[in-house]
Amino acid sequence: MPLQNRVTPTGDIVASEHRGTFTGNRGIIHDPATRTLLNKRWSSPAWLTCVCEFRGRRRKVMSRQSWTELFFLDEATAFAAGHRPCFYCRRDDAKRFRAAWEEGNGTSDLSAKAMDAVLHAERLDRGKKRLHPLRMAIDQLPDGTMVQAGAESYLIAGSKTLRWSFAGYERADATAPAMLLTPPSTVRAFQAGYRPVLHPSAAS
Repeated sequence: MPLQNRVTPTGDIVASEHRGTFTGNRGIIHDPATRTLLNKRWSSPAWLTCVCEFRGRRRKVMSRQSWTELFFLDEATAFAAGHRPCFYCRRDDAKRFRAAWEEGNGTSDLSAKAMDAVLHAERLDRGKKRLHPLRMAIDQLPDGTMVQAGAESYLIAGSKTLRWSFAGYERADATAPAMLLTPPSTVRAFQAGYRPVLHPSAAS
């Protein structure tokens, strides 16, 4: 029975047999005795995206009173949900993202805590996923951005829209008015040059 630890682009945490290519966390949000989620969906404004393998360390998922292991199809999914690269296991990526975030958002000497505060405001609307209006045409959005159209989430890649699923992406046009899923400050970091890691299906 799959654990409830897969994150969708809308930030929901659900059960799925597909593991994904990145892990991450929002603090401790599970009961290690039952390996089930608590009612809360975050315990910290630092929502991180981590690598699945780091220095040979192994963890039994959701079995300790430690951070709750969450899994994402790819980095674009994690960004859409409101996460950012971890400064511990992905230090180089995190530094590149912060530099692009500063350039795109017109800031400098930004701390991780300050970035998390902006992202936390952009990712949530009274406890639920915040959707943002599109300020440009879909085909002008930078690669790695995700939008929501009706009940479906879509990735922008090569000016095309790819429908998201737990197993990967498939070419499909967004058929309903779309809203921005990826936080606007993160989109501006993409425009400034950061390129999120995409699932291999995005290139097929």
